[in-house]
Amino acid sequence: MTGTAIKTLEATLAPPTANKERRLQRTVATYRRALEDAFESGCDTQTAVNDVVTPYNLTSYAKDALKSYVPKLRDTYNASELTDDHPIRFTNRGWALDHSPERTHEFCWNVPQAGGGTSFWIPLRINPEQRDLWTDLLNGDVSVGEFRLHRHRTSWRLHVTVEYEIPEPETPDDPTPVGFDIGEGNLLVGCAVKQGKPVDPILVDGGRARHLRKEMHTTLTRLQERNAEQWRIDERFDYYQNALTDIVEKASRKAVEYARGFEDPVIVMEDLSYIRESLDYGKWMNRRLHAWAFARLQKRIEDKARDAGIPVEYINAAYTSQACHACGHIGNRDGDDFRCQNNGCWVTEYHADLNAVARLRLAGSQKSAISGDGGEYRRPRRPVGREPALEISRQ
Repeated sequence: MTGTAIKTLEATLAPPTANKERRLQRTVATYRRALEDAFESGCDTQTAVNDVVTPYNLTSYAKDALKSYVPKLRDTYNASELTDDHPIRFTNRGWALDHSPERTHEFCWNVPQAGGGTSFWIPLRINPEQRDLWTDLLNGDVSVGEFRLHRHRTSWRLHVTVEYEIPEPETPDDPTPVGFDIGEGNLLVGCAVKQGKPVDPILVDGGRARHLRKEMHTTLTRLQERNAEQWRIDERFDYYQNALTDIVEKASRKAVEYARGFEDPVIVMEDLSYIRESLDYGKWMNRRLHAWAFARLQKRIEDKARDAGIPVEYINAAYTSQACHACGHIGNRDGDDFRCQNNGCWVTEYHADLNAVARLRLAGSQKSAISGDGGEYRRPRRPVGREPALEISRQ
């Protein structure tokens, strides 16, 4: 049995000639005018976007990408305004790659341009850690999804989404489910349960991530108010994004290493695909929660678990944070404290996040409804190319 993995390949374009630089900049400017025109016109269907972007001097690959992307900006990403750093998006029909080991830069990309015979080749500096996937891409062993071009200070960056099959880890006959709960206060809480009690739990504090996000928002706001140079804003933005990415990578690595400490582990996590629709804690808190990369951390745990041969299950865990892990009765949660209302239960007061993750683990072992609203046990398949908008906005 095989599963599907999706990754983004990264490359930097070799310094273009003056003529190619002008053509790249002209393409970017035209694309962003078309994007802004379609967005400001309120287009919410592909047909409506097509009517707006047809007159623009863009390749059909870019126009088709706009027709798919613009309706999502409001409906999926809840965007109320555009930032000024949107990359150029192309559909996979416009993808072309060449390779020669005799060149300084072995891989070359054919940059799509409007009009027949106007496209041009440019060398790529690939991420060396992704070389095998670039080779598979050249040989057709992986499928190309959307690819994106954007300006980064003094260089051009290319991101290519690829999809490929990998062996799907098989669930053991007698698995040890290990639950993980992801949140803003405690970034990650995990545990297995033996004899009805959490065993050797793991907690990763979310304080550093909260501090970075608050500091980033304050810093970027001040730079914008002072009309700072765009390169300085980009530099600070990249610093904070890289720091947050490092936190996600370290937390996901800890999670998988923890799970590997148990015999025949299966990682159990809550299905967060509905998080944007279900959260309603007021405008300020919603913005904070929507901006934090809950799903990014889950995805990195899943990726690392698959590489380690550990199956991952997702649960629509309704009432997980409200039900007692020992008896299943609904209790009260007050901040970090959970209190069971069942007088016959040994649990009186417990760590709320640890209680929630214990409920996840128990649901995983029972493969049954969680007390209260259900909590269906399932393994949802994520649609190809559908990765939530997780990057923190510069606005």
